[in-house]
Amino acid sequence: MKTLTPPQLLGPLNPIERQYAPERFYVAGDPAILETGARVSIVGSRQASPEGLARARKLARRLAGEGIVVVSGLALGIDTAAHTATIAAGGRTVGVIGTPLDRSYPRENELLQARIATEHLLISQFTPGTKTQRFHFPQRNRTMALISDATVIIEAGETSGSLSQGWEALRLGRLLYITRALADDPALRWPSKMLDHGAQILSDATLPDFLEALPSRLTPVLDAAVPF
Repeated sequence: MKTLTPPQLLGPLNPIERQYAPERFYVAGDPAILETGARVSIVGSRQASPEGLARARKLARRLAGEGIVVVSGLALGIDTAAHTATIAAGGRTVGVIGTPLDRSYPRENELLQARIATEHLLISQFTPGTKTQRFHFPQRNRTMALISDATVIIEAGETSGSLSQGWEALRLGRLLYITRALADDPALRWPSKMLDHGAQILSDATLPDFLEALPSRLTPVLDAAVPF
């Protein structure tokens, strides 16, 4: 485990980013995962529908194929689908958890968390041994928005914790996407509110534009940067 400040893990932060940034991160795995490729959060309901899970897997596989890092929260449902599909596709994934690194929640994802901690990157803002509180998870959602260049909400009800990440992404000026299925659901009020504040719709038709909008974050080629 390493302890890093936000600038050490993410680079310099602007005043808006610093407002809710944690004082430090506890990380396990390879922090260099964050150095190349865009970072996209795939989030949504713990009790997701089969269609929602399929959409999460489809997006994760596509992002992995594009060299984009998939970020999620290691919860059941959409988060698990995003992590596992990314790993199966040979991609890179980051788990941002609402507990300390020395605790797994939910227990069902203990092995997945251990694999991410050794083969990918696991991040917590909570000191080992800290007793987990309900408000830690919304704090974690803010941190996921901070770490990610874009957030995609796959499936979420009116009280879903994913909405807090969506609003934080908008506050930070990050890209926020909502699936077409959510935007067209007449039972939901939150999608239209977020669309009014700058969120965009992700569909098969808009996927190319979504990918084009992401930063490339390429590793500088040292030989090209150093003159003879």
